[in-house]
Amino acid sequence: MKTYLKRAAFFFRYAWLFSLFINLTLLLSPLYMLQVYDRVLASRSLPTLAMLTLGVSLGYLVYIGLETLRSRILVQAGLALDEMLSSRVMDVLFERAAQIGGERHAGSIRDVAVLRQYLTGNGLFAFFDAPWGLAFLAIIFVIHWALGVTALLGMAILVLMTFIDDRRTRPMLQEANLQSRESGRYLDGALRNAEVIKAMGMRANVVARWSGRNARVMATQAGASDRAGVIVASSKGVRQLLQTAMLGLGAYLVITQNLSSGTMIAATILLGKATAPLELAIGGWKGFVEARAAYGRLDAILKLPQDAPTAVQLPDPVGALAVDRVVFGAASGQPPILKGVSFALAPGECLAVIGPSAAGKSTLVRVLLGLWRPQSGTVRLDGASLADWPSHLIGPHIGYLPQEIELLSGTVAENIARMSYAEQASEAIVKAAKTAGAHEMILKLPQGYDTEIGETGQKLSGGQKQRIGLARALFGQPRYVVLDEPNSNLDKEGEEALVDAIRVLKGLGTTLIFVTHKPSLVKHADKVLVLESGNVLAFGPREAVLAKLQLPSASAAASRGGDIE
Repeated sequence: MKTYLKRAAFFFRYAWLFSLFINLTLLLSPLYMLQVYDRVLASRSLPTLAMLTLGVSLGYLVYIGLETLRSRILVQAGLALDEMLSSRVMDVLFERAAQIGGERHAGSIRDVAVLRQYLTGNGLFAFFDAPWGLAFLAIIFVIHWALGVTALLGMAILVLMTFIDDRRTRPMLQEANLQSRESGRYLDGALRNAEVIKAMGMRANVVARWSGRNARVMATQAGASDRAGVIVASSKGVRQLLQTAMLGLGAYLVITQNLSSGTMIAATILLGKATAPLELAIGGWKGFVEARAAYGRLDAILKLPQDAPTAVQLPDPVGALAVDRVVFGAASGQPPILKGVSFALAPGECLAVIGPSAAGKSTLVRVLLGLWRPQSGTVRLDGASLADWPSHLIGPHIGYLPQEIELLSGTVAENIARMSYAEQASEAIVKAAKTAGAHEMILKLPQGYDTEIGETGQKLSGGQKQRIGLARALFGQPRYVVLDEPNSNLDKEGEEALVDAIRVLKGLGTTLIFVTHKPSLVKHADKVLVLESGNVLAFGPREAVLAKLQLPSASAAASRGGDIE
């Protein structure tokens, strides 16, 4: 975070420079009062009053311009910081969200917004104006030491109250923010499963659970607000009492002929200018605490270790895959999910991965794609570890169809083109759809390829999403394709289209891996890998593996419509 703040430092330097002249213009009011009381009223000179008023008015026009410019500079600083941070944070979020437990960083984009809003708001002005508050205090000391001591004591009390406010409310505000995030994640998950919740009458239970979480958030926030309210109310009382003390002491000094009436008024006004930064700090303390917490969270995730891809750009992959003794576990202290998985595929070979539920098939898929880094062992594509391939370079050569299809908000064409749709990509989009057997289906949609599918593809059926997802996986003729249960939502027509797509991919020399329980797909594989409890039970040519397992041949099983596990 320090690096990004340094990049935007010149904005803050200009804002500080404007703060210098802004605070100098704030001296106009006490000087005006001093001259009016001590000279104009004594001399009864209207020309002097007119010239003083004109001069001060012009000065305040300058003040308005400077304040406007300072605000605009800070807005630009916030925008620049947001632009620099958002893309970097999004990269980290996508990288970590693909890992187990990565969802804990899901609120980081909101943290960027919180930091930007604080930097562009009035709360930051307190830090720019604080040194000038001390300058105004020094001027009060010059006017009279007794007034300076009174102002200093009052300001010290306000600083102490701000410190107490921070110590009393910060832990509760942090706890409330954490609880609010957890409550929001719970509600998001519930809304994603709204159909299941409604169909099985779970709504009352879900609402009750969320209400309990929300009540804890409200109680924590209310406690923090109650504590802060006492400090804020006390600080307001102290400021009013301080103004009264300054005015009373000034009147005493005037009566004893140690001060003029104009100087008394000027000192009282200067007190208000000196305490203004403290008032801003107290009023915006909650925002400061939230911004500081957001800064800490952003700093933490930006410091997370990142993969360091090779500086040498590797050639486009051919599709030779080598998996060497891969071990992967979801959590430390728990038995690994994959236990020394090894196999190899030549370019253009087709592998079917089968096995019972919870055998580790979907985990293996994610490791084979480089989404999850194994604890030991390597996955190499054309001899290079997948970790050495920058995702933006290797991604176009990989096709992936996950078990749970997630499409993005946009048109069918944009989703197939991996959200980079342009007119020049139309031919490739149609080609991918035809290869996936989805072209005719897409044409029957209301606007064909330009049909908006809605958020997560909610306007499409499960089978339609799966076929469009397959077209997306095949876009650009990737050399390495991995399909996880590609026919789980397909009807007979869809399965036939999938089989045709597998034949086309094999004809193109694409290295293909698919996970399935269906013998209608297994019979199209060159090799079969059998997983059981994370171990490779068998690997080799299809018929040899099925014979070794004493299973019926894929073609015979397919004729009976059975599953292979």
